[in-house]
Amino acid sequence: MKVHTHIVYLLLFALTLVSCSASDDNSNTNPAYTQYGTPFEKMPKKEDAIIYQVNIRAFSQAGNLKGVQDRLTAIQELGVNVIYLMPIYPVGQVRSAGGLGSPYSVKDYKAVSTEFGTLADLQVLVEEAHKKNMAVILDWVANHTAWDNAWITTHPEYYQKDANGNIIIPPGTNYNDVAQLNFDNQDMKNAMIDAMSYWVYTANIDGFRCDYADGVPQSFWSQAITALRKIKNQNLLMLAEGSKVSHFAAGFDYTFGFGFYGGLKKVFGENKSATTLQDANAAEYAINYDNSQRIVRYTTNHDVNLSDGTPLELFGGKQGSIAAFVVAAYMKSVPMIYNGQEIGYKKRIDYFTKTPIDWTTADANMLAEYKKIIAFRNTSNALKTGTYKGFSSDAISAFTMETETEKVFVLSNLTPVSAKYILPAPLAKIAWKDGFTGAATSFTTEVMVLPFQYLVLKN
Repeated sequence: MKVHTHIVYLLLFALTLVSCSASDDNSNTNPAYTQYGTPFEKMPKKEDAIIYQVNIRAFSQAGNLKGVQDRLTAIQELGVNVIYLMPIYPVGQVRSAGGLGSPYSVKDYKAVSTEFGTLADLQVLVEEAHKKNMAVILDWVANHTAWDNAWITTHPEYYQKDANGNIIIPPGTNYNDVAQLNFDNQDMKNAMIDAMSYWVYTANIDGFRCDYADGVPQSFWSQAITALRKIKNQNLLMLAEGSKVSHFAAGFDYTFGFGFYGGLKKVFGENKSATTLQDANAAEYAINYDNSQRIVRYTTNHDVNLSDGTPLELFGGKQGSIAAFVVAAYMKSVPMIYNGQEIGYKKRIDYFTKTPIDWTTADANMLAEYKKIIAFRNTSNALKTGTYKGFSSDAISAFTMETETEKVFVLSNLTPVSAKYILPAPLAKIAWKDGFTGAATSFTTEVMVLPFQYLVLKN
């Protein structure tokens, strides 16, 4: 009897130790997964990010992860520090949207599509990117799944249904190739967070770009992001493809500049005043933003490249598209580049099929301009964290970004004709230098800006 009592005491003591160690451990370690790799030591701060979107199907002739790995040096030389991979998961075939199917119709949240390679290929890609001081974030599709996702049969309760009990497509959309998830179901949310965690553990990825984030409840994002940030000892970058300011409260680092992109189309396509961009900027930052928060801005991405056209089509050819990019990259933003735009690629990219980018068509001068624009942002704290003030005219997008120690003045003519710009009195009195060369630049009260010319001045 005494022996049995002694054993009971030992068991209780052991359980107490386990309980203490679990409660004292803040790592949120999931016993189902082992952390692969080591935390990325050169993770950029959120304000330092230059994001490069990779359409895996189009990025190389092979259309796979190894094809991305082969071009990492070219991405790095652009000045990029965050690679954003479009969805890597197996694509649903039931009710497919056509071609090879939409990458946003996810058949299995915890697998790499054989179309793109293997988990080992992803692990090596992440490792090699890290060696080149670039983070890797994955595209995450939380709102809906493919119709042949296993959850459809194993957990039909994970999905929203109509009055007749039939699983529905996302309400208010024509997304017939995907099934709407039910965010009132906590088990589904737990399974989703488990799947997101899987990639942080098993591939050592550095964050997520979250598709259709506005369609998913803030409460889910709060729960998911809180759990993800506890996994390993490094920052994770979280980008919401959405415009709700509540995304910041949920833990996202960025929202998406839909309104700014729409403003660019109005300026170039409808001959609206360049002040339209100033207004779009004000509208996007209007509600409850603080000066540390930034919106990701772009002149193209996978969606609008296919639906609207390339930057060359939309924004006045090569010169005009660069003038537009300068504003998008510098106006209180974090810039995002879509693969191919930096070389002036003329063809739209159909992401439902394999349409490899022909990198041999690269415009060397245009690539040099992109590198110059990005390099200056990488060295300018004013552009990264400064306070914005707008001074635009009808033809010229003009604004300052300013910290206590640096002021940057940007002028970009968004028209195909020369335009005179009258400098506001406080700006005319400043001794400006060319932001790219450091050469002294003297103005009196006005400056003539050539068609699609941009000036970046620094003090």
